[in-house]
Amino acid sequence: MNSIPADLLRRLAIAARAPSLNAIQLVQLASGDDGLAALGGGDPRAFEDLGVTTRCADWLASPDEALLDSDLRWLESSGIALLPATSPGYPALLRESPDAPAVLYVRGDLGVLGEPQLAMVGSRNPTAGGRATARDFAAFFARAGLTVTSGLALGIDAACHEGALAAGGPTVAVLGCGLDQVYPRNHEALAERIAAQGAVISEFPPGTEPRAACFPQRNRIIAGLSHGTLVIEAAERSGSLITARLAGVAGRDVFAVPGSIHNPLARGCHRLIRQGAKLVEGPEDVLCELKISLSAQIVADAPAEPSDPAVGAPLLDKAYKILLDALAFEPAGVDTLIERTGMNSESIASMLLILELDGHVAPHPGGRYSRMAGQ
Repeated sequence: MNSIPADLLRRLAIAARAPSLNAIQLVQLASGDDGLAALGGGDPRAFEDLGVTTRCADWLASPDEALLDSDLRWLESSGIALLPATSPGYPALLRESPDAPAVLYVRGDLGVLGEPQLAMVGSRNPTAGGRATARDFAAFFARAGLTVTSGLALGIDAACHEGALAAGGPTVAVLGCGLDQVYPRNHEALAERIAAQGAVISEFPPGTEPRAACFPQRNRIIAGLSHGTLVIEAAERSGSLITARLAGVAGRDVFAVPGSIHNPLARGCHRLIRQGAKLVEGPEDVLCELKISLSAQIVADAPAEPSDPAVGAPLLDKAYKILLDALAFEPAGVDTLIERTGMNSESIASMLLILELDGHVAPHPGGRYSRMAGQ
């Protein structure tokens, strides 16, 4: 994928590993008298006018040649592309955002990064309803022509990627580690599908482990690539709130899906709404705010609200309706349902099994259940 001259590729590989080098600094360097030819030799003080750190200047002047050779071999064998901020293909929105990375490592379709994107993020341990909402919303956005961008994490991130892929749309995964690995490891197959239908990207060079400090950096790219960020289920200290804050700093729209006051995973979203995020009850709310027009066919095909997993299921009799009414969208256990309905535990357990098989309720750890969206 790197169909650029070997000497230029080597200089870009130097820039990609330069600690804290950002897009503005790389563009300034490229526009200088020596341009990118200055990389890999000379006096570190020659880079002082860029405002880079001493460590960055030292690397730009005298990189580790063995490490650089290893990177170039990896790029050639893996098919990973380098996309510098000096390239016309570098995402325009990302270039405009604060502290954009100088170079991106890209696996997949470079063109996807130039398409309109919406960031979707949320809890790594969502409720079944939150996961379904994420998947349904992402599919709607994909059909509307938006590229769904997220972080490949467990939970909401994965559901968003899967929803977009299921709808036949592209999706972008931004990693908090080098592209020579996938984190979490059990998402390797998902990453393959994303690369085939969209792109998997990172600013981190090969060999970078998924350390905690990498993920806030990853989040600024997710926010910077996108016209807006939608949060679906987030606790009060969720990393998703970092992405939302960074979206606001970059001047992008922030959206949040509200939830039950009893659901801890709704508190982060409620906090965002109090701070000015736009409340979202359906995917159309996001598109209206982003001023993205929908064709009549898209509107006709898209569900007005999250899909009903129990479509086609037999009608419930009175006892099942009572139990379902007593079961809120936040998880509840059998003891709570006994108090709410007056039924005995054996009846409730049996009825919950039937409701689960018919797609009306979702199980949770600790023997708890919640209603599915649309019930």
